[in-house]
Amino acid sequence: MQRIHGGQLLARALRAEGVDTIFTLTGGHIVPILDGCVLEGIEVVDVRHEETAAHAAEAYTRLTGKLGVAAVTAGPGVTNTMTGVMNAHYSSTPMLVIGGRHPVRQEYTGGLQEMDHPRLFGSITRFSDTVWETARIADYVSIAARHAFAGRGGPVFLDIPLDVQAGMVAAKTPLPTDYRPVEAAGVAADVVDRLASILGGAERPVIFAGNGFRGAGAADLVALAEAMQAPAYVNSGARGAFPHGHPLLGNRTRSQAFGGADVVLTLGVDWDFRTGFGQKISTDATVIQIDAEPTRIGWNRPAHHGVVAHPSRVAGQLAGHSALQHGGEREWTAQLRLLEEEHLAAANSEADAPSELVSAQFFGRTVGEFFGKDAIVAVDGGDVVATTAKWLQVSTAGHVLESGPAGTLGTGPGFALAAKALYPDKLVGIVFGDGGFGFNGMEFDTYVRRGLPVIGVVGNDGVWNNIKTFHKMFYPDRLVATDLGRRPYHSVVEALGGYGELVTQPDDLVPALERAAASGLPALVNVHVAETFRASSNYST
Repeated sequence: MQRIHGGQLLARALRAEGVDTIFTLTGGHIVPILDGCVLEGIEVVDVRHEETAAHAAEAYTRLTGKLGVAAVTAGPGVTNTMTGVMNAHYSSTPMLVIGGRHPVRQEYTGGLQEMDHPRLFGSITRFSDTVWETARIADYVSIAARHAFAGRGGPVFLDIPLDVQAGMVAAKTPLPTDYRPVEAAGVAADVVDRLASILGGAERPVIFAGNGFRGAGAADLVALAEAMQAPAYVNSGARGAFPHGHPLLGNRTRSQAFGGADVVLTLGVDWDFRTGFGQKISTDATVIQIDAEPTRIGWNRPAHHGVVAHPSRVAGQLAGHSALQHGGEREWTAQLRLLEEEHLAAANSEADAPSELVSAQFFGRTVGEFFGKDAIVAVDGGDVVATTAKWLQVSTAGHVLESGPAGTLGTGPGFALAAKALYPDKLVGIVFGDGGFGFNGMEFDTYVRRGLPVIGVVGNDGVWNNIKTFHKMFYPDRLVATDLGRRPYHSVVEALGGYGELVTQPDDLVPALERAAASGLPALVNVHVAETFRASSNYST
């Protein structure tokens, strides 16, 4: 009877789940897992730090809808993924981290990197456990995947002792099938009618969309806004759902829209610090909140009509409803678009103003135009990202890869790695703050080794600007740990075998970006920007 080892059984289970790539940093406790992936034709992408493997796994899920997977060795290998798992938890992203574990026979004996990993992940995963039997490896994968994709979704963790991975089972060991739903939950016809009646009677409706709008869901969101002729705003996974320049897409007027709306339809949105905890919405407005996670309904502000369902599915159900077909442009929508144009003109004026170094708005506008509509762009920073995000033109849902509510720095290299591995012919970029680059910039070595011409651009103001601004508010005479200095980050990438260039003058930025693209190498353009980025409102006292 033909037999296979547990690592190969794991790989077969992952392949049955639709996984074709895993992200890893090698280690002795996961050798059978990596060997199983080779035997089963799953691509193994190795990185320089396990945090990057976790971030890449999250981006893989965001970009494909399939389960992103990171496999890491025991002890510090596992603990290094915790930041990535935390980020996926707060972003509600399904993903699986598989950790190696000391052999079962060494339990409580002080074996190398002996740890009880699952206990560490209890507060930031939907499921966390150890696989103790080789024959049950595939079963545990199905359990973990079921938890990962439940509701909004979230990360899960499994560790597998080395001797369990190396154990042998029959090659024909059956794999679980049909173990999780494949249809997103919608709502009953009478609920659709009731919501459509409320929205159809609104004079000043606003649509605000967040997670859950990849693929066909993006088209449903746009169709709903067009049917209602309602202004729409997006964050998180819905960024890019509307084509750049769409007349109904708001970018700079969300607060004014919330303050003047009579009905607000929210689709997969959290009322957290990024959205003013929902308090910017007029107290006279009716709020309809659609979310796959019941505990998010009514969180931080009342939901007058809370519905538990998948946001994009409900958007699709509403889009064709007869009560929502608004014939012509609303005066309300036209007013907001005029205000958008005024805000954009002010930002352009600021970008065009003379500056000794590159200004924040000039940086954002130039970078946004360079990457254009079809790129995948990871953003990794604080103020530089807040400024540049308003200029990005990306027009595919999910192709702006940002950290989400966790505010994690260091996500960019892993996010871009997954993007370039999945879409080798697409332009893939990273917008860094100089602080963000310092976390995982060494992953440019990964890009060089794998021949992945990711283009990074650093807005380098030499400080932790967001924190420096915050610190000044409290202790203006005792600033500490806020200045970095402008370091030659481009030289680091050049030394690793990539292309690097320094920019200190506005007129040099476009040519430098073009040379970076033409090099065909992993590239970093290090831009000295003025210390004028406005601090974003990440803190509340």
